Amino acid sequence: MNESRIYFKQLLSGVDIGARNTSARQMANFIYLIGDRESKECVVIDPAWDIPDILNLVAEDDMTLTGALVTHYHPDHVGGEIFGMNITGLAELMEKSPVPVYVNKHEAAGLKQITGISDSDMKQVDGGDTMKVGEIDIEFMHTPGHTPGSQCFKVKDSLLAGDTLFLQGCGRVDLPGGNSEELYHTLTRRLAKISNDTILYPGHNYGGTTGFAEMGEVRRTNSYLTISSLQDWLSIMGP
Repeated sequence: MNESRIYFKQLLSGVDIGARNTSARQMANFIYLIGDRESKECVVIDPAWDIPDILNLVAEDDMTLTGALVTHYHPDHVGGEIFGMNITGLAELMEKSPVPVYVNKHEAAGLKQITGISDSDMKQVDGGDTMKVGEIDIEFMHTPGHTPGSQCFKVKDSLLAGDTLFLQGCGRVDLPGGNSEELYHTLTRRLAKISNDTILYPGHNYGGTTGFAEMGEVRRTNSYLTISSLQDWLSIMGP
């Protein structure tokens, strides 16, 4: 596949999309658009904060939105109420531009509860499943720990990791559905096959200056990836 065919945008809430409020900047969420420049199809990853501006960007680029991919069900990534804020997300997307919502099967019930979307809106997937956007392949990776159905997306030499792994840090395990031991196994086993030259694109702009980095650099500089044993991990992160 010619990489120039891949349509890719990394959008920072409060900066690159129109959610220009203090809360959006503080949360520093990344929203992604992935697609095929030739077929003019694309999907949005973790649509939240300002759905009209996301859809406007798709239209301005002469693309057609064909799906929404969800890394996990927390409201700052899919919409809903969090910390007293009501964030727009999937519910508004389904009103304005209804598309299939791809969610890990372990996350579907939580997503439905948080966003109010229906079972018929969702396509449940599992780790190892793949989909095509035009001729661009996307692999689903089940990476539990932050939530039971957290998932990452592999697109050629890029990993879109949601809240599983940041440039500096990783997802919290003290929220409902978090599992400290599962996240340790995700980081040390499930993501171990990801090569050092793969580019990590996280779900938040936490650490670093560019919003992305090679996995080799992340492994060298992210202290959470240097913890050598589950016992040490649990002493730091909690059970």
